[in-house]
Formats: sequence, C-alpha cells, structure tokens
Amino acid sequence: MANEEDDPVVQEIDVYLAKSLAEKLYLFQYPVRPASMTYDDIPHLSAKIKPKQQKVELEMAIDTLNPNYCRSKGEQIALNVDGACADESSTYSSKLMDKQTFCSSQSTSNTARYAAALYRQGELHLTPLHGILQLRPSFSYLDKADAKHREREAANEAGDSSQDEAEEDVKQITVRFSRPESEQARQRRVQSYEFLQKKHAEEPWVHLHYYGLRDSRSEHERQYLLCQGSSGVENTELVKSPSEYLMMLMPPSPEEEKDKPVAPSNVLSMAQLRTLPLADQIKILMKNVKVMPFANLMSLLGPSIDSVAVLRGIQKVAMLVQGNWVVKSDILYPKDSSSPHSGVPAEVLCRGRDFVMWKFTQSRWVVRKEVAAVTKLCTEDVKDFLEHMAVVRINKGWEFILPYDGEFIKKHPDVVQRQHMLWSGIQAKLEKVYNLVKETLPKKPDGQSGPAGLVSGDQRVQVARSKAQQNHALLERELQRRKEQVRASMVLPSVRIKEEPMSEEGEEEEEQEADEDEESMDTSLGGALHNRLANGLPGGRVAGGDSFNGHPPPGCASTPVARELRAFVEATFQRQFVLTLSELKRLFNLHLASLPPGHTLFSGISDRMLQDTVLSAGCKQILVPFPPQTAASPDEQKVFALWESGDMSDQHRQVLLEIFSKNYRVRRNLIQSRLTQECGEDLSKQEVDKVLKDCCVSYGGMWYLKGTVQS
Repeated sequence: MANEEDDPVVQEIDVYLAKSLAEKLYLFQYPVRPASMTYDDIPHLSAKIKPKQQKVELEMAIDTLNPNYCRSKGEQIALNVDGACADESSTYSSKLMDKQTFCSSQSTSNTARYAAALYRQGELHLTPLHGILQLRPSFSYLDKADAKHREREAANEAGDSSQDEAEEDVKQITVRFSRPESEQARQRRVQSYEFLQKKHAEEPWVHLHYYGLRDSRSEHERQYLLCQGSSGVENTELVKSPSEYLMMLMPPSPEEEKDKPVAPSNVLSMAQLRTLPLADQIKILMKNVKVMPFANLMSLLGPSIDSVAVLRGIQKVAMLVQGNWVVKSDILYPKDSSSPHSGVPAEVLCRGRDFVMWKFTQSRWVVRKEVAAVTKLCTEDVKDFLEHMAVVRINKGWEFILPYDGEFIKKHPDVVQRQHMLWSGIQAKLEKVYNLVKETLPKKPDGQSGPAGLVSGDQRVQVARSKAQQNHALLERELQRRKEQVRASMVLPSVRIKEEPMSEEGEEEEEQEADEDEESMDTSLGGALHNRLANGLPGGRVAGGDSFNGHPPPGCASTPVARELRAFVEATFQRQFVLTLSELKRLFNLHLASLPPGHTLFSGISDRMLQDTVLSAGCKQILVPFPPQTAASPDEQKVFALWESGDMSDQHRQVLLEIFSKNYRVRRNLIQSRLTQECGEDLSKQEVDKVLKDCCVSYGGMWYLKGTVQS
C-alpha cells in the first residue's frame, strides 16, 4: 500500500484498436542517417513491390552537390556500369552515379506482437503491422559492371584469334533422352534452392506511386490510423462487459455445452442474441433483415441500449439509403466466398450489389436490365441483390422496399453527412470500374417517378405538378427569409429577387431544366429537394431560384460563400501546385467533413462555381493531351495549376507546365534541357528536383503531371 501511494496514477489513457489498415500496414526500416535529414526530404524516383514475397525496391536520388560526394568516383562507377556510350537503357543517364537502390528483407516473420501507435487528444490508437521490412543498399550495379568487363575481355580475345578458324570443324553430337522424373525426384527439385530462386524471380514487379509525408493523399491515409468509431462498440477485443470477462476467465465445460438443445444454424433467439456484444447483435440483425429503419433496430435491441452506441455500431455493418440502413455487401459476401448461381467471386458480387445500393440513393426505382447490363452479372445474382432491398412493380421496375425516413434524417444530420461522404467515394470507384460516363449517370434523381423509359409525358407532367405543390410552401418561406435578409443587410442593393407564378407550364419547364442540369458537383451537399431526399440529406435548406444549387447571383464575389471557397482554393494550391478537378473535389469533400454543422459552405458548391473560383485565384487550366484510349474520367482530364506563387521557381514551373500542355509524358533529360534553354541558365539538380516534386510524379521512367498518370 505504501508503494502504491508513493506512485499515484497520473493519467489514464483510452486505447483503441484501428483495423482499417490492419492487412496493409508495413513498417520500413531505413539505414541510419544524420538526424538533420529525413528520408522524406530525399526524392524517391521509383518504387516497386512483389506482394507474395513482401519484397520492396526503392530508388532514391543521391545529392551529388554534397561536399562529401566524390564526383570522380561517381563518374567512374557510371562508366564501369554503362560504358562510354549512354542510351535510354543506361542505369545512370547523367553519366554520374546520382541514384541508389534499396532492397528489402523481412526482419521478422511473426509480426503479431507489433503495432503502430498514434496518440491524439488523450487517446492511443493501435494498428497491427502486416509486415516489417528492413531496407538495405543494393549493389546490383556492381554485377552489371562485372558483366560489362567480361564482355570486353571476351571481345578482345576473339579479336586476337586467327580469322582462318572462322569455320569450325564438324563435330559429332550424341543425343540423349532423359528418363521420366519420379515423384521423389520432382519433390526434391521443387524444394531445392535453385527452384525457389527461379520462382521468386518469375513473380512480376508491381510499380507503385510514392507519396511524401506532406502530400494530401498521405494525410488522408493517415486518418485510417485512427479508430473510425472511438467507442467500445467497435473495439470488442479491448473492451468487455463484466459477464463476458467472467466467461473468458471461466469458460463453460464441454458437458454443459452438449446439454444445450441444438437449434438450426440460421436461427437465434432474442434471449441468445442479447447475451452477445452489442456489435455482434447489430451485425446479426442486419445480416438477417437486410434493410431496416433505425427505430425498428432500437426496438429490437431493447430500451436500455444507448442510441449513440447503436449509431456507431450500425455504421460498421450498414450504409444509409433513403434514411434507412442497408447491410453492407461484404457482410453478405465475405472474402473467399462465391456466387451459388454463377460461381463469381465475392469481390465482383460486392461491387455489383454496391452499384444497386448506389442506384437507390439516386432514385426510388431501379430497372433490372440496366443493372445487369452495367455489372455484367447473371440474372439470378442481380435478382438476389434487388430482392434484398426492393419489391418489383409491374411495368415500372423495382421500388425500394421501405419509405423514405425523413425523421431520422432531420434528427441525425452528422451521420447523414458522413454517409454522404462515403457514398461519394463509392460513386467515384464505381465510375472507374464500370466506365460510367455522364450520359449513363442519373442527372437528377426523382423520388416518385419510375425509369425514364417507362414514364409517359402525361405522367411526367403529373409528377412535376405534384412536386411543385409539395415544395411551394417551402419555397415561399425561403423567399420571404431571403427578402428580409436583403432588406436588413443591404449588402447587395443591385440584386433583385425574381418572382414568377407557379403555373403548370412553368412547373413542367422547371422539371425539364432540372433534368438537363449536369453541373451538379459530386461532393456538393446542395441540390434539388429530391436529390437530398434520395441521398439522406434534409430538405429544410433548399432555396429557390439561382441559389437552389448553392450558386450566388452573378458578380457576387463578396458573399461569404465565395470568400470561404476562394480561401480554400488559394490555401490548397499553395500546398499543391497542380491538381485535377477530381482531386480538388475530393479535397473539398474532406474539407467539408472537418467543418462544423451549419457552416456557410454547406449551402452547396457546383462544378462551375468551383472552376470559376480556381481560375479567378490565379490558376490556369493545363490542356494535357491525354492518349485516345485513356481511362481517365472527364474530371480527371481537367488539370489546373497555380501560375504564380511569388517564389523563385515560378518561371521554372511555367516552362514545365507549357511542356505538359503539348506532351502527356516526358523524360527528365528533355525537361532539364528545355528548362536550361528557356531560363538561360544552367540549373542545378536540386532546382530541377524541386520543380518536378512540386508538379510531377515519376512512373516507369517517365514523368507525368500530378493526377494524370494512369497505371
């Protein structure tokens, strides 16, 4: 007791287990370097990996201007390796040893005892390591130099021999036939070192993209080191209830287990269910029911369960669709499983079912033939997807099985916002996998009408009239509110709110114009009322007129929305000089997620408004000539760059951007020669490296503008 009093507890720290990167996180151990220099400061020219062997090769630049670098030795090594004539296949194109290769080896085979820890805001987040790799310098260039030396010696010996011996004497050849290999001999050959080395050499290298410590994608990936839900619901390995802890200490005997009546594997009573941890209860219920409103889930779990804990647990196993929760595809189709109908692997099934779920976030109706045409799955698999979450209607298609839950949407806007971000990421992935173009994507979701090919003109007018009647009162209130704001502030005296009667023709034209609108931004939280409804967003913020999609009136650059958006754009391009529209929208999406509820940017930002703000902030669009067969989406082909940042490298970056306006990919020696020619000075290697690091990425020996490389 005395010792405990002398050593009091200073602080208690909660420990969480993060699993997002559990199967992907590796620890690289670099050779020791001075404390003043980090490996992130050294340009990584290329990286590649052999996944099965967990073998990595990194190619890093050497600072040839360092006073400790021996230039004569570097030139001698380059000469020995490549010879006097340097070409594209040369190891050192600059005729100087200016790079070094590092190869990995496993430091330990058992990494179950190791984890990466991240301490933030009084919480310790642990992520298990999948592998620990030690990087050591590779001296394969010395083998290449020896091979060159042997070739030269062989050539000299051949030159000294007499030319009279050009024709060789005819020799007798003995043909032998090998005996059939026995099973024991084959096993010995397979287990031999030579055979294993050959198998390892046959595995192809997979080229990687290297992102530095301060890159936005690295910052995004580091967020996965944090437990997604900091609660005991998602950390059942670390947090146990008293009864569970007692069960672990004193497990039941095998005799007691045998005395229990055996029930079918797919049947679980509510009494048995409530003995499980909360996370397992939610998972079992969602896996059996497939689609459920949150209120029904709470009634099944019991009144004593905390709704906040249930909300955190449900987001691990389900996605929000029209205010209801639909079980995730990977819960129904676990890894290494396959379709009972077609034998398709689980990964393809999950992708197809995610497409169906995403379609229901855009509309209440889905056509089976359209899903089958896009996913290329058999009819039975597609029918299984639809039966999980929809009911068939004759001559209309499949309608979502549950009505829209507006009460949950209004009560939990933070959950709705987080789910909207997740759906934006899933949509981007589906567009790449299925090569969806804008013509195939739904333009404006309609929560009531059926598919466009099954709706007549009269039905379309009826739907437009009913929608206008439903939204009329809401639009009137919003109009009055905006009138009062204009009168009170008098900030925009030249702006006049246009009032028009809501006639039947006007309603129909409004519906048609909304259907033709393709400027809506994927990451925008604004949009039409039914767009919010279908994606689980509240409709209380919908305005009329031009501000319906979040656009301020023309010429209103001084509005709070425009100022906030311009500040975000300027800060983003100061950190990253080159961005595609797709990457900019992703960063804006992350920025929105970090803002508090009710922020002015939640009014909605369109693609056009974002692009206009980028151009007005001193950036220019670079018309990169993509290959004809490129897989890049239209947003990925729109490349913007900061033209002037005020530093000494502005002129160098402008020359580099002009090069990429005429070339999709360029070699380094061409870039260096063009920079020297345009700038009129012999640039150092560090200056060229800085410009390339700001604007470009290296892949397969070529340089591309950031965001344009297609692996």
